[in-house]
Amino acid sequence: MSGTTRITVTLPTEQVAELRKLTDNVSGYVAEAVARQIRHQLLGEDLRRHQEAHGAFTEEELSEARAKILGAARPAGRTDVA
Repeated sequence: MSGTTRITVTLPTEQVAELRKLTDNVSGYVAEAVARQIRHQLLGEDLRRHQEAHGAFTEEELSEARAKILGAARPAGRTDVA
């Protein structure tokens, strides 16, 4: 892991209580959540740029992407993507 910087973050009391129920390593948990959000935003920007250059994704392309990303992870009978 690269170097770390200590910061202070303010969260609602209820979130902190739930967070402490989930993990003993709050810093690690928050770092993973931040990394996931950064990846999500960067991917969104890449997809936006791709569509600006090549046009909107077709339904076929979107279906293929969903199948690759969610195929094995989606519970049987579930059709929503969000």
